[in-house]
Amino acid sequence: MLDMNKTAIGIAAGVAGTLFIGYCIYFDKKRRNDPEYKKKVRERRRRSKKSGPSKAGIPNLNDHEAIEKYFLQEIQLGETLIARGDYETGVEHLANAIVVCGQPARLLQVLQSSLPAQVFAMLIVKMQEFGNRAAESNDVGVKMETKIIDSSSVAGIDDLE
Repeated sequence: MLDMNKTAIGIAAGVAGTLFIGYCIYFDKKRRNDPEYKKKVRERRRRSKKSGPSKAGIPNLNDHEAIEKYFLQEIQLGETLIARGDYETGVEHLANAIVVCGQPARLLQVLQSSLPAQVFAMLIVKMQEFGNRAAESNDVGVKMETKIIDSSSVAGIDDLE
């Protein structure tokens, strides 16, 4: 009798699995044949094409290890380029690091004390450009970063001029 229950449970599980797979296949085919689905896919591809190059290097913001690796890489690359005299590219890499940083105001204070005044001013201008782009694309994360930057370093820019 116990063997019969195991067999019945096995058959029931097999039938349930087959029905579930059939259900998935049926609705996937129905979804793909829907004209609205095709429009949505085309629109999503078009949007990703437009915004692809600007966000290509930024890692997934949910992966903390990837963010940390990206942050350290951008800081190191920015400092190296600034030391070589390539200020524009170095500032761009530092700005990328600030965008993904968890405490941008604190990082800006450290950079203000370690960078020459002109280079720091270039960094602030670059961060304001990022903020303007974020305002245009309604990217909430970068807006918050920009607000922190604006409130913590506007006085520093006024002192430089």
